Amino acid sequence: MIEDDYLYKKGGIAGFGSRLKGVFGSRKFWLRGLAIIVLVAAVYYPAGMAMIHNVDDNPDFSGNYQGGSHAVNTAAALIDREVNQNRWTANDPFFLPGGALDNMPNFQTGIIYALSRFSIELSDQIGRTRGSSQVDPDLDNAAGLLKFRGDKWVFDPSVSLLPGVTSEQQYRDAIRSLDKYNQRLINGNAVFERRADNLQETLNRFANDLGSASAVIDDKVDAPSVFDRTADDVFYATKGRLYAYSLILRDLGTDFEQVINERQVAPAWAEMVGSLQAAAALDPLVVVNGSADGIIFPNHLAGLGFYLLRARTQIREISSILQR
Repeated sequence: MIEDDYLYKKGGIAGFGSRLKGVFGSRKFWLRGLAIIVLVAAVYYPAGMAMIHNVDDNPDFSGNYQGGSHAVNTAAALIDREVNQNRWTANDPFFLPGGALDNMPNFQTGIIYALSRFSIELSDQIGRTRGSSQVDPDLDNAAGLLKFRGDKWVFDPSVSLLPGVTSEQQYRDAIRSLDKYNQRLINGNAVFERRADNLQETLNRFANDLGSASAVIDDKVDAPSVFDRTADDVFYATKGRLYAYSLILRDLGTDFEQVINERQVAPAWAEMVGSLQAAAALDPLVVVNGSADGIIFPNHLAGLGFYLLRARTQIREISSILQR
């Protein structure tokens, strides 16, 4: 009797296993599973991308100014907007909808690049009395943090199998450092040198950076191709950089208002900011790297490059006036 029960159970288990093998081993099962995965992906990615995508080029953006430097306040608020409000997408892995985005990540990394340059100028020039004086620790910290690569996620197998520091964590720390500096500036415990030579040197560094950006565009324009898949990467990375510069230079104009009025460069300053805003406002439906004189397939990079070089020329002109 015990032997019969054993055989029954054994046969039942074997039969159940056989049925499972029949189900999971069938071609129909795997085809249905694949169809479900494709259907979910077809809804998940487009819907998620549409919800997340936001190339925020609002020219009137500014932080909640409470004192100190307008430009520093805006820089911190701009990082906060992209990281905490709009969502940082440059490091999203492939299984998140943001990982399939292209334009927004490049725009965001372009913004951070420009703010990194600005934070370096703060620590090297504006935030210290003279070249021989001590570097402000908060500005120095912010400059280092903003140099951190924008595509670093929690896990990076090329470095370690353990969780690491993400781009967002570094940028949030940069926000705190900039806010701490501005608060100390309000309390009279930090330096913000509103001298013409500081402003001039900062403008020269920005102009050099725009020269580098124009060289990248030039390489693309010299090899036009309607099917260039990286033209939009260059376009939006440059657009983000110019957008951030338009906000920073707008507010540096407020911070250095006395110097600008004394040297009578206020009209030129407004034109410079206007050129940067015009570049940042360009928003083609599809970025095309066509021929420079194309009618059907224009070259959007050439149009962006025009405003970039116009702004760079205006920066140089203002710098020359400040030197007199």
